[in-house]
Amino acid sequence: MTLSSTASEGAAGLGRALAAIPSPQVNSIPVGPLEIHFYALCILAGVVVAVFWSERRWKAMGGEPGTIMDMAVWAVILGLVGGRLYHVISDAQLYFGEGKEPIQALYIWNGGLGIWGAVPLGAVGVWLVARKRGLSMSKLSFAIAPTIPLAQAIGRWGNYFNQELFGRPTDLPWAVEITPTPEGHMRAGMEVGVTTYHPTFLYESLWCLGLAVLLAYLGRRFENSLQGGRLFALYVMGYCVGRFWIEYLRVDPANDFFGLRLNNWTSIAVFLGALAYFVWAGRRLDSFSTAVVPHGHDAGTQVFGDTTDGGGSDEGTVYSAVDTDDSVFDQATGSSEEVGTEYHPSPERSSSEGSTEDGADGTGDDSRSKPE
Repeated sequence: MTLSSTASEGAAGLGRALAAIPSPQVNSIPVGPLEIHFYALCILAGVVVAVFWSERRWKAMGGEPGTIMDMAVWAVILGLVGGRLYHVISDAQLYFGEGKEPIQALYIWNGGLGIWGAVPLGAVGVWLVARKRGLSMSKLSFAIAPTIPLAQAIGRWGNYFNQELFGRPTDLPWAVEITPTPEGHMRAGMEVGVTTYHPTFLYESLWCLGLAVLLAYLGRRFENSLQGGRLFALYVMGYCVGRFWIEYLRVDPANDFFGLRLNNWTSIAVFLGALAYFVWAGRRLDSFSTAVVPHGHDAGTQVFGDTTDGGGSDEGTVYSAVDTDDSVFDQATGSSEEVGTEYHPSPERSSSEGSTEDGADGTGDDSRSKPE
């Protein structure tokens, strides 16, 4: 925090803060023929930190290393598309109409990513990979939930470098100083003669950082009761609460409805949806999948083929029993009473899954359901 260059005279004349957070004079650096924008670097830094932390959490849950990294490719790509689509659709007046340049809707480096579009479409990317590998979305959401607000906390600093999305004028000592564009134009939301505003980017960054810490604590403290996507629902609700009051401070152009900005109404609607899901999931926690290892990769779910000379399977053949039906199971391994056949039940199979598979053939054979 530094003293404004106008010192006491200018500040007193404007009735604003003597001290303020100075805004950066540049928002990008040239690297050869490329222009590297700090906004993009902040987003990238948030993604890297979130993926690294998610990987650690996923591995601690018994998942395979590299799983989150694989999912992140699709999640990030679709998340960027979704975030940009929401921004362009909800603020179409900025890009379309008389005197506007529609091509700028593609200039993502200038800022403009809506979290309301980024998270849902990013989740679709995670779901696509999880479905292909047979992984539990419940477990994945538990691992990822605290890391998303951490990524947001870092990414929000991109707005600081772009000098955008600030709040109302204020003389608080932590106000952010906003300057005109290099071309001398007023930035969206600026008032004539006013240079210090609420640093809403900082408010949201701190809120998301606190939310990440809280979710990590709650996940450790109430792990069993926050499965089934409930921890992720808490993230959504927590973010909506913060976004509502922070959005109320912002002065950038937005569509208003009944006295509230569009994102205020979106916060309310998404909060209610997340709350409804939190209650719904809490009543059926036993119905969610618990698989954390892809099909055929589970070292804890193994069926070793008959090792006798007349056996029908090669020694050491491994089969996944998580999603294998009884007919295929019996065909591949033979009767459970054959010499040399050994079955190790999966540790991540829920009790409900085990009871369903055990009773599928009506025999009640204990040799395929008892853990060692």
